[in-house]
Amino acid sequence: MTRSATVQRDTLETRIQVSINLDGSGNARLSSGLPFLDHMLDQIARHGLIDLDMAAQGDLQIDAHHTVEDLGITFGQAVRQALGDKRGIHRYGHAYVPLDEALSRVVLDCSGRPGLEYAVEFPRARIGDFDVDLFREFFQGFVNHALITLHIDTLRGRNAHHIAETVFKAFGRALRMAVEFDPRMTDIPSTKGCL
Repeated sequence: MTRSATVQRDTLETRIQVSINLDGSGNARLSSGLPFLDHMLDQIARHGLIDLDMAAQGDLQIDAHHTVEDLGITFGQAVRQALGDKRGIHRYGHAYVPLDEALSRVVLDCSGRPGLEYAVEFPRARIGDFDVDLFREFFQGFVNHALITLHIDTLRGRNAHHIAETVFKAFGRALRMAVEFDPRMTDIPSTKGCL
């Protein structure tokens, strides 16, 4: 069974296509128009062992908000489709990732219930020309459409680039853990019988 999906999202503000393979090898082709965001999305693919193809055309002449949020939405829709009924997956995932002085923790549940708890503080408002407030918008769009509960906490850090990398690497590793198959789990991992 191939757990893959392709989702196209076209609005008056953005045109986005996302293709994923949850059982990939970490290959990524990324073209968001936002180089630092592409660098972070590459962390999800590599550390999540997810093949990820994302292309976006957005109204960047205004700012990056619509593009980043819509990428999160479309990525969430693709993950939800690729997971199907979630039969046999671990369901839960977690990861701690350090990078020099920075340390972040990500915990998630493929619960069918969207929720984001985001406790990440950056020492400055921009990394290069990328507005760090938009990371939260990406993850909010993702959880709303993947129907995943997601907790992101940065435990320490002084360098904004390091903090961002630990968040995205930890997210990729936690997602990989949650969506992997458990050979002992032959049913849907819930006493409700559905997720």
